[in-house]
Amino acid sequence: MAVDPALPSEGYRLTVGPDGATITGGDEAGVFWGRQTLRQLLGPDAYRRAPIRPAPRTLPYPTIEDEPRFAWRGLLLDVARHFMPKDGVLRYLDLMAAHKLNVLHLHLTDDQGWRVEIRSRPRLTEVGAWRRRTRLGRGDPPVWDERPHGGFCTQDDLREIVAYAAARHITVVPEIEMPGHSQAAIAAYPELGNTDVVDTARLEVATGWGVSPHVLAPADQVPRFYEDVLTEVLEIFPSRFVHIGGDERPKDQWRASATAQARIRAEGLRDKAELQSWFIRHFDRWLAERGRRLIGWDEVLEGGLAEGAAVASWQGYAGGVMAARAGRDVVMCPMQEVYLDHWQAGGDDEPVPFGWVRTLRDVYRFEPGPPELAGTEHAARIIGAQADMWTEAADSQQRVDYRLFPRLAAFAEVAWSDLPAPDERDFENFRRRMDAAHYARLDAMGVAYRPLSGPLPGRRRPGIPGLPFAGPPRERSHP
Repeated sequence: MAVDPALPSEGYRLTVGPDGATITGGDEAGVFWGRQTLRQLLGPDAYRRAPIRPAPRTLPYPTIEDEPRFAWRGLLLDVARHFMPKDGVLRYLDLMAAHKLNVLHLHLTDDQGWRVEIRSRPRLTEVGAWRRRTRLGRGDPPVWDERPHGGFCTQDDLREIVAYAAARHITVVPEIEMPGHSQAAIAAYPELGNTDVVDTARLEVATGWGVSPHVLAPADQVPRFYEDVLTEVLEIFPSRFVHIGGDERPKDQWRASATAQARIRAEGLRDKAELQSWFIRHFDRWLAERGRRLIGWDEVLEGGLAEGAAVASWQGYAGGVMAARAGRDVVMCPMQEVYLDHWQAGGDDEPVPFGWVRTLRDVYRFEPGPPELAGTEHAARIIGAQADMWTEAADSQQRVDYRLFPRLAAFAEVAWSDLPAPDERDFENFRRRMDAAHYARLDAMGVAYRPLSGPLPGRRRPGIPGLPFAGPPRERSHP
């Protein structure tokens, strides 16, 4: 194994012959991805944790030259809504490596839980990491699991995750949500909320789903609080990008808050959209001063995009196109295409139906590059693609596996390979390759994927209502 800088970054050349296999990479990551391809050639048993039979004596003698289409090939793992302990995260890093995915976007905070230890603010985990009960699915009247739920990762746990990922050439991008999706933080430290509107001292960590009205107050102490939080986060995560959320921020409390209105006047802002931008711009500058870059959901475009911010375009393609045309880097993760918490097929047997039906074929037809940017200088601003796994309806490793796989395999091929246009892609070829080898690899890795024939009896969840979306997927209008 060797590095040849003449090859592209993350690219590799794999040659197998009578004397063995040789892997040359454009960098160490390229060598690693070449090893993953060799592992595929060795057969499904190469994916087991211990050998169960002698390794094959012969292999085909190919020469394979390959390189990724995108530099950011990501998976978002939401450990905030349902906590996933360290060992579960390490397992998904192994699964990502096997699929040549290289960015783990770790969603660490939300209304329903705060999952990262912050030593200077201990109540974030003493209080914010625990909720007294959990809503099961959606529906009216609601169904509840009355057991308390929670947990968090210590800083050393997270350092272990970062090191384990780095050994697999995966970058871990942390997400600390602000100014919305902050109810758990406000429950721990009530002074972070809009105290002139709501009695935040009575607020608890959210137990249900949906968008919480409780947002951070635009008061002087709030940015200082989150600067202290992020100072500790930067010590754990060396990633260039830090995600600060910025999405789904209701305006009602700011509209009613005298403090918010005073901030708008003091900063010369026009409206509440620019108040959102005030938060984002502050942390864009703060992160840039420390050699990092802010990335946020496409609502960070509201009120004007901060100087160095990148955009994760989740509401569709429009926000990403707008940001790319403005010269900003974009990661495409439209919920209509690659939100893998959405159900995979219709039918009463599917567990907790949510969102739009997105089949394996649908995900294989996902195209990260917007056609309106094709052939323009802005196309290069699409730096990658990401599949997102939210966990409102996935309360265990088995449930996460079921929603992610096999669709994550289709996404991984799209993010790595320069495939034809969606209408020209050979899905049947992909399906045959899955049947011939890849399902056996997933079996060897212990992945509880959804068979194309439907859920096995133990995967169903009768009596728990979902929230299926009506009609075909539509792009949300963008501000």
